[in-house]
Amino acid sequence: MGGRIAVRDSRAIRELVRRGVAVTLCTGRMYSGTRAIAGELSVREPVACIDGSHIVDPQNHRELSSVPLAAEALSGLFETLSAVRPSTFVFAGDRLYHDAAGIRYLPYLTTWSEELVEVESVLDDQRFTGEHKPAALVAIGKQEQILSVQSAVLELFPHLLQAVSFPIHRPDFAGYWGMVVRAAAVDKGTALDWLASHYGITVDQIVAVGDWLNDVPMFRRAGRSFAMAQAPDVVKEAATDVLVADARSGGGIAEAAERAGLL
Repeated sequence: MGGRIAVRDSRAIRELVRRGVAVTLCTGRMYSGTRAIAGELSVREPVACIDGSHIVDPQNHRELSSVPLAAEALSGLFETLSAVRPSTFVFAGDRLYHDAAGIRYLPYLTTWSEELVEVESVLDDQRFTGEHKPAALVAIGKQEQILSVQSAVLELFPHLLQAVSFPIHRPDFAGYWGMVVRAAAVDKGTALDWLASHYGITVDQIVAVGDWLNDVPMFRRAGRSFAMAQAPDVVKEAATDVLVADARSGGGIAEAAERAGLL
């Protein structure tokens, strides 16, 4: 709600934890962009970041699972991006790497990570080796640029990478599109699989709340799933329930917990 946690939701989370319900976060953000909110909510369970590509224990910041972009696809991916030239951002080592072409978009990208590193050229695959293997990549540009790159990625690396594109709904970026590239084998649904295994339960015992396209795989796995009122129709269709609460009013987590019989 305006970038803040609604009081009703904060209270609901604390009451769920008091009752012994494991509450965690499954987000498109990097861990560096998730750590503060996890701390504010006193989340002690593993958090799934970058849509399941990175799972971290917030109590000691230890990495529990990581699925980076396939090394054998990086050169071809970077060559494609260099030819089409959208602004590109690389998520690696819990940092967001960018070059001068991406500076204007940083206010949008900092919602995913506050650890920013400017380099001369972000499309240098030799930079991202060893401990700094990319977990994901974001590109921003005109619709034709983004769709061109997405088409090439899906054609060249169908079994190694996945690419999801979307229009950016911000007045200052009118007409611009974004694209997220991740390893083909991970999404928020596989994050739920990991969490279910971690807790020794089945995924149908999990209740999920979300509002965006990357939540669809999670909704398809969870036993009960709640889409926020402002979610796109395709997201609502994937959920078992649609909430009255929206991002502006807040209270979605509290409403979902009550309707699921947890509170």
